Amino acid sequence: MRAPLVVKRALDEPLLLLGAFGAILLATTTLVAMTMYAAAVSGAGVREAVRDAPYHQTSVTVTAQVDATTFPQYDRLVRDRLTETFRAPPDVTTSLRSDSYVMPGEDDEELPGLLRFGSHDGLDRHARLVAGRWPRTGGETVEAAISEPAATATGFEAGEEFVTRARGDGHPVKVRVVGVFRLDDPLGERWAGEELLSRGVERGEYTTYGPLMVTPETFVAGFATRVRAVWAAEPGFGTLTAERLRPLAAAVGGLSRGLPAAGCVTCLTATELPALLTQLDSASLVTRSVLLISMLQLLLLAGYALALTARLLTDHRRMETALLRSRGAGTGRLVALAGGEALLIALPCAVVAPLLGPPLIALIGLLSGTSVRPQPDAGAYLVSFGVASAAAVLLALPAVAGGRRTYVQEQSARGRGLRRALIHGAGGDLALLAVAGLAIWQLQRYGGPVTATAAGGLGIDPLIITGPALALLAGGLLGLRLVPRVSRLAERVTARRPTLAPALGAWQVSRRPLRYAGPALLLTLAIAIGVISLATTATWQTSHRDQADHQAGADLRLRGPSEGPELGVLGRGTAFAALPGVTAASPAFRAQTEVGGESALLLALDADRLPELLHLRPDLSARTVPQLAAALTGDRGGRLELPGKPRALTVRADARAAGPGRLVLSDALGVWHDVPLGELQEGANTVELDLTPLAGRSGTITYPLSVRGLAGAKLTGLRADGSDVPVSGALGTARRPLPVVLTSGLAAALKLTTGQSGEVRFSGLVARIEVVGLVTSLPTSDAGQEAVLADWESLHAYELAAAQPSRPATEWWLATPGLAPAREVLRRNPQWDVTAVDRHELAAKLHDDPLAGALRGGLTLGFAAALGFAVLGFLVNAVAAARERRAEFAVLRALGTGPRQMFGLLATEQAFVIGLSLVSGTALAVAVGGLVVPRIVLSGQAAAVVPDVLFRLPWASVAVLLAVVTAVLAVIVAGLARRMWRGQSLEER
Repeated sequence: MRAPLVVKRALDEPLLLLGAFGAILLATTTLVAMTMYAAAVSGAGVREAVRDAPYHQTSVTVTAQVDATTFPQYDRLVRDRLTETFRAPPDVTTSLRSDSYVMPGEDDEELPGLLRFGSHDGLDRHARLVAGRWPRTGGETVEAAISEPAATATGFEAGEEFVTRARGDGHPVKVRVVGVFRLDDPLGERWAGEELLSRGVERGEYTTYGPLMVTPETFVAGFATRVRAVWAAEPGFGTLTAERLRPLAAAVGGLSRGLPAAGCVTCLTATELPALLTQLDSASLVTRSVLLISMLQLLLLAGYALALTARLLTDHRRMETALLRSRGAGTGRLVALAGGEALLIALPCAVVAPLLGPPLIALIGLLSGTSVRPQPDAGAYLVSFGVASAAAVLLALPAVAGGRRTYVQEQSARGRGLRRALIHGAGGDLALLAVAGLAIWQLQRYGGPVTATAAGGLGIDPLIITGPALALLAGGLLGLRLVPRVSRLAERVTARRPTLAPALGAWQVSRRPLRYAGPALLLTLAIAIGVISLATTATWQTSHRDQADHQAGADLRLRGPSEGPELGVLGRGTAFAALPGVTAASPAFRAQTEVGGESALLLALDADRLPELLHLRPDLSARTVPQLAAALTGDRGGRLELPGKPRALTVRADARAAGPGRLVLSDALGVWHDVPLGELQEGANTVELDLTPLAGRSGTITYPLSVRGLAGAKLTGLRADGSDVPVSGALGTARRPLPVVLTSGLAAALKLTTGQSGEVRFSGLVARIEVVGLVTSLPTSDAGQEAVLADWESLHAYELAAAQPSRPATEWWLATPGLAPAREVLRRNPQWDVTAVDRHELAAKLHDDPLAGALRGGLTLGFAAALGFAVLGFLVNAVAAARERRAEFAVLRALGTGPRQMFGLLATEQAFVIGLSLVSGTALAVAVGGLVVPRIVLSGQAAAVVPDVLFRLPWASVAVLLAVVTAVLAVIVAGLARRMWRGQSLEER
């Protein structure tokens, strides 16, 4: 009997119940989709991050001393332990290298060329033959394959046979070269410890060629005499989940103890995989924390939307409920009716929501660039039924609570418009604000929602993650206090105007402000959540660019040795400055040093090129980069410019005492270099110098060269390529204090500020420095690292005056608008031995991080759901309120009110809600977002990023959002006015 009555009641109010159904379906679908998305994208992001990680971070390397007897035992033990650790057999390659053998025909030489034999599992998967075939096992003659560079260096060809002897015991080995191969990627990280294999030649006291690659069986049988074996394991991560990260990191970390304990006493394990897994676990936790914050905001919005719909439904049926009560319906019967009706709406949503989740996630993926495709599982249905059940309770609760009033009480209460809500009267909004303030205070204190746990790990703080949602609700409730005041003010203003519609609309709002407060709060929260989603996305993307600029320092930063055989000390800068697209270049010294007893990063750059090179965010310094550059230029000493392009110098020097001397030179790019003069004798000395080695084998010097000073003696004469160079009065030393820029923390420790100077211990000597600027953080420095910036030339001149050696160019900083051509040249010249730090590449890496992409998808989903709740809630409330006033509209129509006046009346009423909500929601988003968003934008290690995050509100996107929302709501109001004007006449009523 109850079921038909429940169904009949539901069908009697299709509009409100359809709105309730839409709200519950949107809530369950969104929250289920968010849950599925968080789980799927966390695992997918982790797997993608591991897949894209460099080889040295994902591989595990085990080394051991083996011979023909121990190798099979150790090989089986290592493979078994690796399989046990990864719960599946990883891809293991075994690499072995022999002792030295003498090059054929060089047995009697004092320093003969040497050969090595080797074996590498699966070499044919990472190399291709250019001649011959791969070696086989068996036979008296050892079959071997040789790399193309080694074949070129030795002259060995496929098919050639020779005899080589072991250096130790002279044992002869007959070898046949059966193939020549080329590595697919000789510069790849896979061959980082295999320089002989990738290059073919190693030059030192002896020159070693090879290795001659043989089969593993051949190597173990003939060459395994206490040699080093290397097992390189590449585990598969196709099924890796976020929950497995820390246990797997612990298991891999235990290999270094487990292998010796199991019998491989000489086994040593080297891997960066535990650190990578721990970092990804922290990154996954950060992702889940931000998604959880978004989910809680949506949960709040969904709950309020349902409560608002339930209130409308209860208000519409309160007379019916009172009549049922007066006719003997007890509380149990009313509860059963309300609960049955709520379940009738909620249960279909619980069933359908998990099926709608994957298409919704796919749609969001198209918008945000993510590509996860989760399928509903038992967890999704559990969340769906849980959310639907909670929604059913919210929908039925007002009806049950209001079922205690009699018909007479309902009639007397009808029409009285309360001007103040109960929660305001009890001060609940202020209490809620206090709790939200505590949560945000904790967020500010701990720096993020991910905090240290009592067990020493990382966890999500429940109070902190609820802070943003509580702050939005508290702010929205406080904003409702303005509704009665603003409505009364609008009533007084419009009452003086001759037009009817604005005055009547304002009077309607002023008479029953709480009727409009509910949808206003819903729309306020939805707008605030939407704006915060936009702001979080924009802030995160801007922070990625800021981090990349800070980590790189310049467009392109090249690190490597200051000199090498290919490019000498004065040849490296010439090659780097000539890279395609380079518009400015500066040598740099960057290293940790001591300043006044404090450890700090010392960065020296050419101040003249600083404005073009240094990427310093404006808020990190009170002075601009050009201003800092001008102030950094200090006393650069004197110079003696050499004419032409000399390749040799003749130096005449007068030494007061015997000892070493050095001539200090610099090129046109600013590189300083000390050329040793050897041991000088007391009195006059003449030293011949050859400058060509300073360029390197393939480098060139950027002229003109300049003499900056002579240490250990007095310069009395100089000839460049046979031509005399005047030296009288050409050189001078720096006298003024050294201008520097300090980080704020270092300046405070030194008790100095801008414009002050003082003597401090600087890099081992007592120096007088002048502070010309302060920065919060210096580019290329780590979080919390103090730093000092100096002019390259001024620093060298100051230290030359103190008889200190010149600093090498440990880095080169380059400015270039397009990096691709320069990077291609660097890629084609591995012999230059440089590591490039590309700020565009860093920014792209941060932006394309799979876990960061997950946040974009989650925020997009939250943004869309918030707008959906706003439009749905506004539509249901506006239609329900208009239907209750059909008689009023009939009277107005009978009095001659036209369609424009009807639209003006409704537009005035709803404009109050829309305008107040848009303004309040945006203001609330700015206030809460400014406090919260910079704290939830964390690095992948769950730590604060460097430089500090700046809150960014994309006003153009916000304006588009507000315009679209306004347009959609205006269409709803126009459609409602048209329907009300064409409604029933007064006689029909």
